[in-house]
Amino acid sequence: MTQIDLYQQVSLECSKILTKAYSTSFSAGIRTLDKSFHDPIYAIYGFVRLADEIVDTFHEHDKKLLFERFKQETYQALDEKISLNPILQSFQQVFHTYQMEKELVDAFLYSMELDLVETNYDEEGYKRYIYGSAEVVGLMCLHVFCQGDKTQYQTLKFDACALGSAFQKINFLRDIKSDFEERGRVYFPGMEYLQMTEQDKLAIEADIQLDFDAGLRGIQRLPQEAKKGVLLAYLYYIRLFERIKQASLEQIKNERVRVPDGEKLWIYVKLMCGLGG
Repeated sequence: MTQIDLYQQVSLECSKILTKAYSTSFSAGIRTLDKSFHDPIYAIYGFVRLADEIVDTFHEHDKKLLFERFKQETYQALDEKISLNPILQSFQQVFHTYQMEKELVDAFLYSMELDLVETNYDEEGYKRYIYGSAEVVGLMCLHVFCQGDKTQYQTLKFDACALGSAFQKINFLRDIKSDFEERGRVYFPGMEYLQMTEQDKLAIEADIQLDFDAGLRGIQRLPQEAKKGVLLAYLYYIRLFERIKQASLEQIKNERVRVPDGEKLWIYVKLMCGLGG
């Protein structure tokens, strides 16, 4: 093993540690993928998670300065194919290995930066934000799953975007209270938080269902090595979606709807054991 190989191994381990620390559900999903996909997906998650933490949680620091520095370091890592930031090191290696488009990184960083300045969205801005914050992350993972097969990637691209969109819109509904009260954000276009109605909630849910339908179609056509992991994420989010639909708008505005850990474990066990129901 060369020194650069050792550094790459250590960098991937950092991405893995970060992923496990921040998301037990995502980590469980990765474990259901073919082992060859584990490190690349950890690297992608580590990258997007670090950016998200800068804009959402580092309140005691100059977030704009930190994000600008992170953005510059990201592009430098992609251009030079090396970074002293181990999270960026592992990401750039995966980016180049799977021949990802730089446009995906551009769109992601653009959406993350919007969280520093934007609080309300029109329809166009809403779609662009979702594309950059969620859909492109799914596309990065899809590059890994397709292992360089560009024809397969193009075939699955639309449905992968739809699934990422569904996940993000559910996050918006689940976090609508904290987004408004803590960050002053309302993502849903043309809606005022204090004037939202049950009909607004139903319209959002109908839109999410359309995305879910397309996303499931895409999952069914994924390479076998990737299918179970993506299906697990789908099943988690479907259950969360069911709980949100069962809750009233007032409930959502007063408590964060979640799927209990025991229920998540049961979903995981059923999937891994091939149980129905």
